[in-house]
Amino acid sequence: MTLHANTAETPAAAPAPRSSSPPPARGTARRSAAGLWFVLPFTVLFAAFLVWPLIAGLWASFTDRSLAKEESSFVGLANWIEMFGDPAVWQSLWVTLLFTLFTTPPLVAIALAMALLTHRATARIGWFLRFSYFAPFLMPVAVVTLIWEWMYQPGFGMINGLLATVGIPGVSWLTDENTVLLAIAITTVWWTVGFNYLLYLAALQGIPRYVYEAAALDGAGAWRRFTSITLPLLRRTTALIVLLQMVASLKLFDQAYLMTNGSGGPNYAARPIIGYVFETGFTGLRIGYASAISYLFFAVIIIVSVLQLRLFSRKEDAA
Repeated sequence: MTLHANTAETPAAAPAPRSSSPPPARGTARRSAAGLWFVLPFTVLFAAFLVWPLIAGLWASFTDRSLAKEESSFVGLANWIEMFGDPAVWQSLWVTLLFTLFTTPPLVAIALAMALLTHRATARIGWFLRFSYFAPFLMPVAVVTLIWEWMYQPGFGMINGLLATVGIPGVSWLTDENTVLLAIAITTVWWTVGFNYLLYLAALQGIPRYVYEAAALDGAGAWRRFTSITLPLLRRTTALIVLLQMVASLKLFDQAYLMTNGSGGPNYAARPIIGYVFETGFTGLRIGYASAISYLFFAVIIIVSVLQLRLFSRKEDAA
């Protein structure tokens, strides 16, 4: 009995504690390997068509590579020293910056005005405005430049004809060094404003109507609602548009080349820096020197983009 009683009173053995170590990471490793296979095609294309050309172009800027000979030799900083002392480089860079200054503000302001007009229009007129505002952006650059070259003609062009009706003498738009860059800028604004317009229109449609209704009940007028509601809520879209537009304007080449017949206009007043790179590399056959100029231009784009991003980020932090 005593033995039975003691056995009954003996407590049951406690269950063995569970291991706190994490499970094997085989599944995670397999998932990571599978993800790498999905990323691999893009990585290969990115390396082949962006990273390698960047490295090859940078190396070419330190050589005397030319299309006129098969072999090239290392020349060190000779191309870079020549570039910094070349007045044509700085003239073409100034033309590019001036064109960016001419086009960026109107491409932002006009796009916003067109988006506001479309956003407030009725459904019957809205579709027509969307089509008419965005249609020029779909046209090839060759067609756009051909249309505007006819409009700029000094003898029978439509623009000089309109100026004549108000008593203003005709202007030699594409043959005067004082107006050729402005003419190209006007053409570019008409051609590319549709893209910025769509971005603004999409952003406006994302603003809730009750915000405007609440402001109207508080007595805010149309101008007050625009400055206190619309513009602040469009700040991110405006920053994106300004960044994209400045980069696009800095890359001016097609319309300037076509509208000046590849000459850059009188006294090279409309020759952008990409045009000078093209002329140096494919007309002068100096690929090494053209590569050095290209990397100077690349540095300018990076600096402008970084400064702009910091400017808008500070404005958002202040807001």
